[in-house]
Amino acid sequence: MRELRKALIGTVVSDKMDKTIVVSITRSTRHPLYGKVVNLSKKYKVHDEANAAKMGDIVRIRECRPISKEKNFFVEEILERATIV
Repeated sequence: MRELRKALIGTVVSDKMDKTIVVSITRSTRHPLYGKVVNLSKKYKVHDEANAAKMGDIVRIRECRPISKEKNFFVEEILERATIV
């Protein structure tokens, strides 16, 4: 059943909240009139129970029931850790 829910891959842009992160998803699409490739991004608030994801990490998020007013996704897996400079 979980495989049927929408899964997205994005970058963590904020981890300042408790058990919540903000993930930015970027996708490329063609402009309907001019045909130029345009990058569109959208931010999602995501539930992170263990506070494991940090800023800059690449994560896979999965859709779930509403957890709060704006949270409808949870962290399924941390794909790549951010490199600390």
